[in-house]
Amino acid sequence: MDNIKILVPLDFSELGSKALHSAEKLAKLFNGTITPFHSYLPLNEVDGGPYMFGMGSASVEDYDEIEDTLHGRLSELAKEQVDASLITEPIISIGNPAQAIVEEGKNFDVIVMTTHGRTGFSRFFLGSVSEKVLRTSHVPVLIVNQERELDDLNRIMLTTDFSDHSREAFPIAKEIARKAGARLELVNVFPFDPQHEDKPDESKIELRKQRLKVLSKEELHDLGDLLETKVIVSSDTPHEAILNYNLDDPHDLIVMSTVGRTGIDYLMMGSTTANVTRHVKSPVLSINPKTNN
Repeated sequence: MDNIKILVPLDFSELGSKALHSAEKLAKLFNGTITPFHSYLPLNEVDGGPYMFGMGSASVEDYDEIEDTLHGRLSELAKEQVDASLITEPIISIGNPAQAIVEEGKNFDVIVMTTHGRTGFSRFFLGSVSEKVLRTSHVPVLIVNQERELDDLNRIMLTTDFSDHSREAFPIAKEIARKAGARLELVNVFPFDPQHEDKPDESKIELRKQRLKVLSKEELHDLGDLLETKVIVSSDTPHEAILNYNLDDPHDLIVMSTVGRTGIDYLMMGSTTANVTRHVKSPVLSINPKTNN
């Protein structure tokens, strides 16, 4: 993952600083670069448009002038927040924000974005857009939020349902943990239904623990003492179990696949991934494996 290229969509809201700071953390870990990005719609299709940062109608005569202004503002904003030596030329795009992010993201290694905005292009980061990016981008997407940006990396959670798809997230999580010297916790949820069982089956739980340890040795053994495994026994839905586990002592990063098969497949499916991303206090790095259709 060295020399990674990071795309950071920005809407000029205050939350953009969190995305930029988080991108800077990754860039410094992996000797990468940061490219600010903004997609806008024609003025007659959006409320506010470029006027959100003080451009009056008299000052905007054509798209070239709009793009020059946006380009300058993106560059200025990025340099205010992160090391200027990490920043490349901003990219301006016309069109649907989610589609533009996914399309441009194909040329990058990671997309870093926030879950929502506040003004102007706020819908740029609202649920439907971020969910679409998470669901359709095959480039890893790091989502940061109002409470937590990517900062110190001491504890990382990696989720698995034992499917091949979930394993797609392992190499990236391992590399981040290795570079940061962070402890990596490989987590699986064991569902328990109190309506049909008096208590969880301890033999099945033990079997799940052993299976998780075997998987960790197969895929993550070179992390040594930095690696832990955890089976969460819960009567909650799998994604609620993860949320509750993360609530009191949030991890510095959660890494998860958006496609699952069994076990915690509810957690791994697109809409629930977005729900987890929206509610946890931790940044979430989402990996959407390429599938053959």
